Amino acid sequence: MNKLPSRCPICEQEMHVTALECVHCGTELRGRFEIGRFTRLADDDIHFIELFVKNRGNAYRVAEELEIPYSGVRARLTEIIGAMGYETEQEPREEPAVTGERRKEILEQVASGALTSDQAIQILQNATPQGA
Repeated sequence: MNKLPSRCPICEQEMHVTALECVHCGTELRGRFEIGRFTRLADDDIHFIELFVKNRGNAYRVAEELEIPYSGVRARLTEIIGAMGYETEQEPREEPAVTGERRKEILEQVASGALTSDQAIQILQNATPQGA
């Protein structure tokens, strides 16, 4: 079955669905129906969203699977949000979870034997931003 076009092939304006038909009994419904935001997206955008959902919204996993940088995943999401008709705004830059000063303290504790490397890794992993 063909994909429902969302733009007119002649003038590039938005198209509307005006008829629906039941494949079982042939009942036809006429009117003006919204086709939804996902129909505005290209096939590769839909594939990207499917990967994002499959990975439970974890942008790091999506980046690994697509073999692109994390920032590329974020940029692609912003593009898709715009393509769906939502306003996109500049995201605030996230502050690092562990400052350089704190990281230095942790490394010094490892060097002095106060922490094992495994303990230091655990501290640093627990300090990463949630949902990233």
